Amino acid sequence: MNNPIATWRQRLFVVVFQTNTRAGRAFDLALLVIILASLLVVMIDSVESVHQRYADQFAWIEWGFTFIFAVEYLLRLFCSPKPLRYAFSFYGLVDLLAILPGIIAIFYSDAQYLMVVRMVRMLRVFRILKLSPYLMQADYLWAALRGSRQKIIVFLLSVSTLVVLFGTLMYVIEGPEDGFTSIPKGIYWAIVTLTTVGFGDIVPKTALGQMLSSLVMITGYSIIAVPTGIFTAELANAMRGEELEQDCPSCKKPRHEPGAAFCSRCGSHLFAKME
Repeated sequence: MNNPIATWRQRLFVVVFQTNTRAGRAFDLALLVIILASLLVVMIDSVESVHQRYADQFAWIEWGFTFIFAVEYLLRLFCSPKPLRYAFSFYGLVDLLAILPGIIAIFYSDAQYLMVVRMVRMLRVFRILKLSPYLMQADYLWAALRGSRQKIIVFLLSVSTLVVLFGTLMYVIEGPEDGFTSIPKGIYWAIVTLTTVGFGDIVPKTALGQMLSSLVMITGYSIIAVPTGIFTAELANAMRGEELEQDCPSCKKPRHEPGAAFCSRCGSHLFAKME
């Protein structure tokens, strides 16, 4: 005879942990809506004028969210085949963190701002929308990063040398009286200018300093696209390498030479779309 509790645990497990059923998808979708609503409440409550006017109402709403998340966490512990494994997993710890701020807020009112950790729970959207297969495309990005690692390191070393040089020159030219009180301060200015951010908190006053500043700006526009070009080239190579592993659309030859656009056996275009 089946144990009723065990049967209920199995049914709850399917609903709470799995998304390949209608009930599981509905549960997780409802959970996402509640998480979004709780985040919206936290953001609105952070507005001082709104908080002063509706502090009590927001407090009750937040307690409601905390109760819902606590029930959900207990249900996950109850129906999980290995409760401790879930409790110490990434999502288990995140679920717990979503509850703790509301409980701590009883004793420490400022703890309500810790409720923003619920935003991390939005990672569940990848399970609900079943986007995990698309995340496999991140292999292309990782391969491109690995392929461009040495080039990017050389680029960063070159840029670091430039900002040290420009920062030191600006310190010598302008001096402390114009805000360049030290070489690190000059390097900070060089980084801000070279990256075209331009906070404007430190500006050159002398003609020579302004000429150097113009040179730094032009240099910044010249080199800002370098890492993008390096990464894009490596990304294209990674994606093309994946394509070359595919069979020829005509003769089904499995392997092709790097950079090949046509099949060496039949001469067909390797990347032609099959009708």
